Amino acid sequence: MIAFITSAHKFLKGAMLGLATLTLAACEPTVGGGPSVDTTKPVAVALLVPKGSSKSGDALLAQSLENSARLAINDLDGVKVDLRVYATAGDAATAQAAAVQAVNDGAKIILGPVYAEAANAVGVAVAPSGVNVLSFSNNTTIAGGNVFVLGPTFQNTANRLASFAASQGKGRILVVNAQNLSGQLGKQAIDSAISHTSASNAGNVSYEFSQSGVVNAVSRVRDKVELEGADTIFLTADTSGALPLFSQMLPEAGVRPENVQYVGLTRWDIPSQTLSLPGVQGGWFALPSPGLTSQYRARYQSAYGGQPHPIGGLAYDGIAAIGALVKAGKSNALTGPALTQGAGFQGVNGIFRLRADGTNERGLAVATVQDRQVVVIDPAPRRFGGAGF
Repeated sequence: MIAFITSAHKFLKGAMLGLATLTLAACEPTVGGGPSVDTTKPVAVALLVPKGSSKSGDALLAQSLENSARLAINDLDGVKVDLRVYATAGDAATAQAAAVQAVNDGAKIILGPVYAEAANAVGVAVAPSGVNVLSFSNNTTIAGGNVFVLGPTFQNTANRLASFAASQGKGRILVVNAQNLSGQLGKQAIDSAISHTSASNAGNVSYEFSQSGVVNAVSRVRDKVELEGADTIFLTADTSGALPLFSQMLPEAGVRPENVQYVGLTRWDIPSQTLSLPGVQGGWFALPSPGLTSQYRARYQSAYGGQPHPIGGLAYDGIAAIGALVKAGKSNALTGPALTQGAGFQGVNGIFRLRADGTNERGLAVATVQDRQVVVIDPAPRRFGGAGF
């Protein structure tokens, strides 16, 4: 079901990057930010992928994004998409040039690129044409104007988990974050999320992003828990960083999971070895609907003979949203107000919707770790207006 809402016109966010000036072909914009679309004909969609990049894993990622987009196109009912794939080499300048070429070739919307700097460059370059950009980034600092981020955001995850914690009677939440960009952005998201619940913020403990920094933080976390009467610790740490060390040392210091609820801003089930850590048992984290994710992975395996990249499904989601809007048969299908309609869309990982500020909301499940297994304790909502939103 698609419902359309009207949102205020969005203005471009961020300064122009110092990249080469490129000429844009004339494109007929409609009121609301976006080119007019003839929905009776195949809609030209530009897919920007990091093909040609020297970065390890980018070739696999590029192929997975293209495969997922084509899988989505095959699933569209009564809508035809003319998918045009452009290589960015994982580079901002190359991505910008590719985007301009795509608009000159007639693209009505751009899907991608992956990296934030490239997505920002693309958004700036094509803004005069009115073409919107659905990037695969999760960096909300580039969101706004004609640039949307499809990747899962800290704010969305923090909102889901803080809301759930409050609903379970958790009233004092202590935030533990690294003193790096990721940790600081995570803390900001958690602080904001807590402020919109009945729970209160018990302060924070920040630490230097190093082994010694984590070790030195353990006693400070323990003391803060006791001083502030915290019943929950919300960690920004991920499985490739400080989480394994914290999950070992905090219980040893007396901050035991059976007495204080551990909550994680990142996925605790990737890699699967993390589930064996004693300290994560009973902890909470958020993830997309496992059932839907499994279905997508199985279909991808059947179609392409391998597993998709972890973010490959974002390309499917982008095509699904475009297809749902075009199917309504309106010429303004790909404008800002259309893209941000409130009912949202159904993607491979569940429901999602785009916000007028360029960020997104995704329907997430809350899971815990029991006997080294992921157990969903609060299912992902099937429509917006349910839990966590």
